[in-house]
Amino acid sequence: MFDPSAPPEDGCPFCEIASSFPPYDPCSPPAAGAITPGTSRRAAPATFVVLSTAAVVAFLDIMPLSAGHVLVCPRAHRPKLTDATRAEARALGDEVRVLSAAVARATGVGDWNVVQNNGAAAAQVVPHLHYHIIPRPEIRASGRLSSSFTMFGRGQREELDDDEGEALAAEIRKRVAEVLKEDEERTEVKAKL
Repeated sequence: MFDPSAPPEDGCPFCEIASSFPPYDPCSPPAAGAITPGTSRRAAPATFVVLSTAAVVAFLDIMPLSAGHVLVCPRAHRPKLTDATRAEARALGDEVRVLSAAVARATGVGDWNVVQNNGAAAAQVVPHLHYHIIPRPEIRASGRLSSSFTMFGRGQREELDDDEGEALAAEIRKRVAEVLKEDEERTEVKAKL
């Protein structure tokens, strides 16, 4: 499991993010603007954290394929999925499920891809295990018949706007808390049966 006293893996931006943003209770998320990196954070692009637990950190992609594109990774440096411990893999799977629901609610987009690449030949750019949750807006219904929506990083990508990123991250954190509360309520109902 992740050792918070361990230094980030040299040159790994996801390790730097994981070591810079401490865990918080996802059922009581910080408000917009309340999540800031610790003093150890090196100069880097803005990071918009949407979930931060002892095992997992998730944040908005700085070059999103669509609004709400989230990256979910273990805090510990694990280059590929097969490098994760069973506990880390379980934690990642659970958080991907919760975040998928939260992102769909926050963006209003009910379809999404979950993508996970392993190695450079498989299009993994950052050698730190991570899942992409990518909302897929319905472009045909919008009347933009000539628009295309490319898969898995190919195509036009624009840098995430800081103000929009902070507002969207706060909305996703709020939705994560809702999903977790609903999960807890369902568990309580089942326990009573």
